[in-house]
Amino acid sequence: MWIGWNEFDILLGDVHSLKTKRSVVRPIVAEIRKRFQISVAEVDDAQLYRRTRLGVSMVSGEKAYVEETLNRVEETVARRPEVELLASKMRLVQSSDF
Repeated sequence: MWIGWNEFDILLGDVHSLKTKRSVVRPIVAEIRKRFQISVAEVDDAQLYRRTRLGVSMVSGEKAYVEETLNRVEETVARRPEVELLASKMRLVQSSDF
């Protein structure tokens, strides 16, 4: 079993309140959940207006599938015009490593 996750450091566009931040972040989270059927959550920088960190994770029997899916999620986030993807950290581990 392969476990993969990716953490995205995202700079938001013209955002000046937490309410506006939510209106930008929620559609991104919803799109990832719907399109890829994987877990996604805002994992840090919750009190900063213009920054957010999103974490996505998944489990599969095939390493290549995990890598491909997480790369596609990263491309999806990077293509969003209202945000700038500053960094991405992907990790893959096999369950036998624990």
